[in-house]
This record gives sequence, structure tokens and C-alpha cells, in this order.
Amino acid sequence: MDNKKTVLITGANRGIGRALVEAFAAEGSNIIAHARKETPEFFNMLQQVEKKYQINTETIFFDVLDKKNMQSSIKNLISQSPCIDVLINNVGIAHGGLFQMTSINKIREIFDVNFFSYLELTQLILRRMIKNGGGSIINMASVAGIDLSEGNCAYGVSKASVIAFTKTLAAECGKNNIRVNAIAPGLVETDMANLMEKKAKERMINSSAMQRKAKPEEIAEVAVFLASDKASFINGQIIRVDGGKI
Repeated sequence: MDNKKTVLITGANRGIGRALVEAFAAEGSNIIAHARKETPEFFNMLQQVEKKYQINTETIFFDVLDKKNMQSSIKNLISQSPCIDVLINNVGIAHGGLFQMTSINKIREIFDVNFFSYLELTQLILRRMIKNGGGSIINMASVAGIDLSEGNCAYGVSKASVIAFTKTLAAECGKNNIRVNAIAPGLVETDMANLMEKKAKERMINSSAMQRKAKPEEIAEVAVFLASDKASFINGQIIRVDGGKI
């Protein structure tokens, strides 16, 4: 990272989120790490990162489905840490199933976590980011939101909404020196991927030219680049990280 920045990462306790913490810390950034609940493992991980990279970390805890708690937690955070240079909306849940077999309540839940939490959190942070003179927002999308297929009426469509939101917000915020981009990973070696049925995983691997899953670190390094001054004229883009679609 070009100068020491403060990066807020949601869903930072495992998978891609944990890799994001490590990657940004390695560049000298201070980290505000979000998780749904406090655990000894989470604190231990952050302590190790602090010691290894000589950076500062803060924690923030809320369930994105608890709107009041999220709002109060973010407002309290902003009052204590007024400068947030980079926001990474990473929290998410997966789901697969045909539309006719998926309840509307389940679809609402997926959208609340994967889409509306991004909107609300970004809206809470954005005003302060504008006041501070700029920043970078990175949304975690998915190739499932680009290559929509059967069984993706909830997860895929929620990620397609994230993509549309990214492009719209980028158009609105460019004049405020705020860049908004999204990363669309393919299949990644995470707990979420392990929940997929075997055939679905094999289909995604076979559709990648590199014939493998991504490592979380490979996704995190793209986020580091997008947040850096090296990407100073990249805005409103959806970066596929899937090993090449075939």
C-alpha cells in the first residue's frame, strides 16, 4: 500500500476475509476487522498479524441482519476512527437451489446479507469518506453473478445486484475521488466452497482454464491492488478472478 491506510474488512474471521487482513497488513495498512461474534481464535489471529507486520488492528462485531446493531456499531466506530480509507464489503452466504424450490424468505435472507448489508454499510461509511477527500470501496461479487445459471435465483442474483450497485456507485462517486470496484471470484478454497455439492464444485473447476480452485490469498492480492494508488484510474470495474473461463 502506498501510504499507511486504514482498511475496514467485513467478514474478516475466515476464508477470503482472513486473507484480506493478512494481505493488507503485509502492505502496512491498519486494519478494522469485522466479525459476527467475538471468539478467542479471531483475537489470536489479529494479535499475530499485529506482531508480524507491526500494524494496528481494531475489531467491530455485529450481525449484518441486525440493522440497529450494525448502525450503532458503525456510528461508534466512525466517532473513534474517523478516517477509513478503504471499505471492503466481503461478508456473504452461499445458497443453491431452483427457484420453485426456494422460499421467498430464504431469498430475502440471501439478499439481506449479500446485497442490502453492502448498501447499508456503504451508506454509513460514504459520507465520512467524502468528507475525508476520497477512498476506495471494493465489493465482493462472484462469477455466479455474471454467468447466471439454473440454481442461482438467490445467490447469483444477489451477486448480480452487487455488480449493478458497484457500477452505479462508481458513476456517482468518481467526482468525490472515491473509486468503487468489485471482485468476482470463481471457486475459492473456503468453508463456503466446501458446503457445495460435489457435482457443482467439479463443474466450476472444469469451467476454469486452470482447472483448480483459487486460493484466498489470490483474491486478496487483487483487492490490495485495487485499493492502491497503482489502480488510481480504475473505477466501476468487475474483476474476474477465476483462472480463465472456458
